[in-house]
Amino acid sequence: MRLLADQHISPKTVEYLKLLGHDVVTVALVLSPTAQDSAIVDVARAEQRVVLTQDLDYTSLIALSKSSSPSLLLLRVSKMDAESVNALLATALPMVEKSLSEGAIVTLTENTYRVRALPLN
Repeated sequence: MRLLADQHISPKTVEYLKLLGHDVVTVALVLSPTAQDSAIVDVARAEQRVVLTQDLDYTSLIALSKSSSPSLLLLRVSKMDAESVNALLATALPMVEKSLSEGAIVTLTENTYRVRALPLN
């Protein structure tokens, strides 16, 4: 899976996802640290990447675009340490990868996930 990791995603998580075989780049590699969320969405769409974030603002940006891309993987977890996030992603990504590849907003919590197909109505 091609992912664009937002600024608050740990470098340890980025490296872990790469070890799992995913193509992951960080926002800091492709944009200025002060880039607006809309610019990040534009890069993800242009590069066909899933935005990986814990920032709720992306949900409304993507929903209001009425587009089927980019997909969003939203982490809504109480423990943001890399080890906990890595374990969650290792378990959840195989279950949601197809939805993300087709265009979706996926919200992950410690115990569940929610998939909403894009574009949102």
